[in-house]
Amino acid sequence: MAKIFAKDIFAVVDLETTGTQRENGHHIIQFGCAIIKNLKVVKTYSFMINPHREIPQSVVNLTGISNGDVQKQKDFDFYAPKIVKILQNTVFVAHNVDFDLPFLNYELTQHGYDALTNKAIDTVELAKIAFPTLPSYKLSDLTAQLEIKHLNPHKADSDAYGTAILLIKIIKQLETLPQATLNTLSSLAHGLIRDTSWVITTIADSLRQEKRPLPAEYMQIRNIILQKQNERFDSHGENGTFPQNDNDKRKLFKGKLHFRRAQVDLINHLHQFINNPEKNAMLVEAPNGTGKTFSYIFAYAYQLYSGRKLVIATPTKVLQEQVMEREIPQLLKVTKLDLKAEVVKSSSRYLDLDGFVQTIFQGTPNKSTLILQMQILVWLTKTKTGDLDELNLTNYNAPLFAQIQHPGDARVGSRFAEVDFWNLARRKQEEADILVTNHAYLANHYMDTIWGQNPYLVIDEAHRFADNVISSRNDSMRFESLWGVLSHLRNLLYYSNDSVENQFNDNVQINFLLTKLDPMILELINLINELQKQLYAQHDNAINKVNLPNGTLELSFQGKGLFNQDSRFKQILPKFQQKLEEVRELTNQTLFELYHEQERMLANVEALVGDITEQIDRLDYYSEKGYQLADLLSDQKNLAQDGFILMITNPEDPLSTNLDWLMLDASDVLNQIYSRFDHIAFVSATLTSDHNFDYAISQLALGKMNLVKYIGKSTFNMKKHLEAFAVTNMPNPDSEDYQKDIAQIMVNDLADKNHVLVLMTNLDKIHDVFTEILNAPELKDFEILAQGMSGSNNRIAKRFVIAKKAIIIGADSFWEGIDFHDCGIDTVFAARLPFESPDQPEVRLRQKKLEDQGANVFEKDSLPRAIIRFRQGMGRLIRGEHDHGQFVILDPRIWTKNYGDAFLQSIPVKVEKVTLKELKKKLRKINSYDTR
Repeated sequence: MAKIFAKDIFAVVDLETTGTQRENGHHIIQFGCAIIKNLKVVKTYSFMINPHREIPQSVVNLTGISNGDVQKQKDFDFYAPKIVKILQNTVFVAHNVDFDLPFLNYELTQHGYDALTNKAIDTVELAKIAFPTLPSYKLSDLTAQLEIKHLNPHKADSDAYGTAILLIKIIKQLETLPQATLNTLSSLAHGLIRDTSWVITTIADSLRQEKRPLPAEYMQIRNIILQKQNERFDSHGENGTFPQNDNDKRKLFKGKLHFRRAQVDLINHLHQFINNPEKNAMLVEAPNGTGKTFSYIFAYAYQLYSGRKLVIATPTKVLQEQVMEREIPQLLKVTKLDLKAEVVKSSSRYLDLDGFVQTIFQGTPNKSTLILQMQILVWLTKTKTGDLDELNLTNYNAPLFAQIQHPGDARVGSRFAEVDFWNLARRKQEEADILVTNHAYLANHYMDTIWGQNPYLVIDEAHRFADNVISSRNDSMRFESLWGVLSHLRNLLYYSNDSVENQFNDNVQINFLLTKLDPMILELINLINELQKQLYAQHDNAINKVNLPNGTLELSFQGKGLFNQDSRFKQILPKFQQKLEEVRELTNQTLFELYHEQERMLANVEALVGDITEQIDRLDYYSEKGYQLADLLSDQKNLAQDGFILMITNPEDPLSTNLDWLMLDASDVLNQIYSRFDHIAFVSATLTSDHNFDYAISQLALGKMNLVKYIGKSTFNMKKHLEAFAVTNMPNPDSEDYQKDIAQIMVNDLADKNHVLVLMTNLDKIHDVFTEILNAPELKDFEILAQGMSGSNNRIAKRFVIAKKAIIIGADSFWEGIDFHDCGIDTVFAARLPFESPDQPEVRLRQKKLEDQGANVFEKDSLPRAIIRFRQGMGRLIRGEHDHGQFVILDPRIWTKNYGDAFLQSIPVKVEKVTLKELKKKLRKINSYDTR
């Protein structure tokens, strides 16, 4: 194969600058460039440049370039002619070309040179397209993931070289793609930054001349290339018999798994429970690192040859992946059992091929949608599942997803029916012996036939199950948003320049429908306003009122306090539902008539039809919410079990009222779920409070179940793996000095750490600490991440795992909901004891319900919840027997309040009292047992 870019010279450029605002006095401090000929790096350049201004500390921290490094160097005027000569007749390449090229051109023109007009391409966009499943496209992360030697990240010369090698890898990767995929990419690529499309079109055009056959592992449907789907399952071995005694287990484990007494005891207790017909539920608390996941799969595995399935429910995708990719393969390796396992998740997590192909031909998308489409085209040549989670996206809010997420139907007769990813997943699930799902999916689909007859069930991380069931049932009616949909619909139908009325005023049927529809929409808006006014009028019955920072007034109600027997709201709601259905139906009829006007379907009309279709989908959504709300209000028992929140975006305006509802007591739903399964095991590292299961039994509604309880032992000596300290001289947690002291600890005491987790309970305080430490020179080697300021929680977790040294300052889910299995954590700081804020509406409503029942809210709810969360936070450290770390409690209340002992007793090692000065020494100490 002739080299496609044999005649092209690439100049890969990276700049380090004093800041990002070139027109506000920021300047280049280093120019780095790598020259590529024949897809090989043949030369590199590096110029340190005097900017004649101070380099900000944040830039010093990032680049390692200090004022002393540049103050004796030549300035840009000296290097400008050299740079122009280097870049002459080259293709300009940069990782984020829309920063480097304009910045360089600005400097050149300021010094009397012409702006560069080179062909310019961007490796960020190309990397996303060529490697669509990578978790990050930062240059330092790409070079690590693609094993590119990159000695000095954020130094221009090193970054330029790393980007050059990245470009070569991108080109070679694109050259391996099937021709049809390249052709489609080429047709879409014109929307990429600057001349980036040239790389793709050049490769596609060159390889098209060679008429390459489609490799055997692929199949083509229309212009889409897919991996051939092999539905045959590999056989792992034969049916087996459970190894009853230690010797049998030792033989089975030999060379594959270390025989650990505590783990074997756990397996045996689970096996006895599963085979005891008198017992139907088991509570298991097993410390982190004991191999509890392998243990429960092993115990159930030998029961799965009678056609019964094992269902495993975990709270997070990370844990699902751990079960599927680590624990089950290990089980099959150890046991040689012939078992098949599949993940069960919502259809919306799978790509709808029909929907996706339609989007490719729908006009010019925005930049993020275009790149996502191109990523998916390449990903389709790799994936065998169509599971969108493989793309490692941090959110699914892009408009494209509404069109490409699978709706969950059978897709019979569609062009892609034979290879439909959702249908394939369902077939595999039906054949599987083990199904792995998440808490929320199980809660909403427990009656699904996919689980089979009389299936077993394991609830992993069971301390979170009740709350996850509750949150999966919570919902809302955003009246303001519905009002907005109706206003937009009226504009499309009547008032815009391209409205239906303006374009089809000679169509009798359309005009007849429009005449009927407008008064209906206005009547519906009036009903919405009436519902809002009725809710607003209950203002004084709220049990809790909170003014949010954005100005919204948040009012919490018990059901009986918001909707009494004679509630006017309940009387208006059916009229609202009926009128919404009538508007939806008439709008649908109008849309149907528009489809008959095919010969007049110009581009602007097609866009109008698409917009109206989108509004109908939204009306369907609100109609569904209306029926859910009506069902909720139709039963007085429901009203006693649920709480309601009014979100009033303008406290002075009744018409800014919206309604949320949440389940306060999940007992009925939990019991319905349990009735579908057999021999249910509830497993967690933190199910007990004060060494008993009372709180878990209450939370999980297990009072009527015939229970087995088991507290496992650790498989290793925790004293050799965990140190715990509690500071005695911290200020009051509510004082300003408290945040400053935390910041000082971060700045001054973490030199010997790599991955640090700071657990807080208040997002405002997180902001304060983050701001204090962000540009500290002492932390220049750390990536500092903060909840609410560094992107989504998933993005923060990914960045933390990838970084060599990182600090997370987080609250909420970082205590227990985010897992860091791929990196060890050195130190966890508990900045405050994790009591829930009573200002949170769900907390206040739950506690009010307990108060009404005469319970001691602190003892029955607040304290056990806080202790379990506290233990979970500590559990971020020691996930296995190879982990070591330090747990630091900064909240002085652990020594001054009566409840402090309960927290201290929950820690498996002796807690050492230390002052701030002593803590500094402890954190800098290299532990003799630390082998990392």
